[in-house]
Amino acid sequence: MNPFFEFQNEMNRRQFFGRTGVRLGGLSLAAMATSTSIAKAESSTSAVFPALPGFPNFAPKAKSIIYLHMNGGPSQIDLLDYKPQLHEHFDKDLPDSVRKGQRITTMTSGQSRLPVAPSKYNFAQHGECGRWVSELLPHTAKVVDDIAVVKSVHTNAINHDPACTFVMTGSEIPGKPSLGSWLSYGLGSESNDLPSFVVFTPRWTSSAGAQALFTRMWSSGFLPSSYSGVALRSVGDPVLYLQNPGGVTSNDRRRMLDALGQLNRRNLERYGDPETATRIAQYEMAFRMQSSVPELTDLHGESESTLALYGPEVLQPGTFASSALMARRLVERGVRCVQILHRGWDQHFNLPNDISAQCSDTDHACGGLIQDLKQRGLLESTLVVWGGEFGRTVYSQGTLTKDVYGRDHHPRNFTMWLAGGGIKGGITYGETDDFSYNVVENPVNVNDINATILHCMGIDHSRFTYRFQGLDQKLTGVENAQVVNELLS
Repeated sequence: MNPFFEFQNEMNRRQFFGRTGVRLGGLSLAAMATSTSIAKAESSTSAVFPALPGFPNFAPKAKSIIYLHMNGGPSQIDLLDYKPQLHEHFDKDLPDSVRKGQRITTMTSGQSRLPVAPSKYNFAQHGECGRWVSELLPHTAKVVDDIAVVKSVHTNAINHDPACTFVMTGSEIPGKPSLGSWLSYGLGSESNDLPSFVVFTPRWTSSAGAQALFTRMWSSGFLPSSYSGVALRSVGDPVLYLQNPGGVTSNDRRRMLDALGQLNRRNLERYGDPETATRIAQYEMAFRMQSSVPELTDLHGESESTLALYGPEVLQPGTFASSALMARRLVERGVRCVQILHRGWDQHFNLPNDISAQCSDTDHACGGLIQDLKQRGLLESTLVVWGGEFGRTVYSQGTLTKDVYGRDHHPRNFTMWLAGGGIKGGITYGETDDFSYNVVENPVNVNDINATILHCMGIDHSRFTYRFQGLDQKLTGVENAQVVNELLS
């Protein structure tokens, strides 16, 4: 005996409508609304991913974004936050007046000392702006007049997973939409043949262990699943099951999708589930991607001079350089958001060995991407963001010599840079103390960065909401995030 079926069998007509009448009415309205929207989409020649009505809120400076995420937390002290006076404090204990009793991770809380570890790398001034840049970033140094460096970013989380979730979704709590999903939802895409949000997860060469990448970093959360990022693979087919099986022609595939679409529409009319509409749209997108993705990944049309901008690994699928060039090709084709997540930046022990490998993986392509976008006239309409989920400590974890040291997680301050659409190049914003341990001027929360990104894309972050669980949810959360106007051109 199944109690559920017995309950249904015993329920009389009055009980049924008394319990479910209101729910059925709501379901009917949802079905009508969904069916109407699908009908409009099918009967019009509008974009596959249209913008929401009224979006953008004002004229945008950027039409697309390329987000370069260095997963694990790159060391600001060894890259862009120059602190020459630290050499005077080598192997001395971090002063209590600097630490101020702030929490540290369990990975170093058991150490008897917190010895200061100055960077072993040389810094030099570059560009007309005279920015100090580490010798590890010679190609980024070439484009410093095009980028805005923010030295005073801070975050709430001290461990990777919540910190990555926060930087990508505006919340440490899983289940929220990622930045790319919010942008795809609000602004749609200019491409009808490619996803509005594309993700790359290139390989890395350092020996440092890498933290797991959770799909929540490019997930649509409570937004419709059609706004999730599509991860392009570096080995084999870029998208699984995109190619037709042997013996199946494109015409066969078209007829099969038409028949499947009819069945899905029947379900949509019957149940009004928005995810059914998403399924229909995704099948159609997959069909179009069968021709658009091979064209996208064919780099034979790129000139030798363009390939040289990205470095010697640009033609090796799965490298950061290849992903960066693909990012340019995607935004060139109207894709709204491209995200590249490079792992291996969690350098607790032999940092010099690992960070040099990571910079070798990424620096050439980062500098080349800015130059390539600029020479094509795309930088004005493409926002490029570089950063991690937090910074690294000035004190060493484990062995400390002048050439060997490690750094623990540090959420109090870290460095990010932005370039392109709507950003003023050649500036530095925010300042840290002499130990790169605390922000002393112009603090910038992660959600201030997100608010600024949305502003460059023509969106007022305070008005960009989605009703979920009784709340008007926002990318920038419930706290008072601010656009960093000083970064804007």
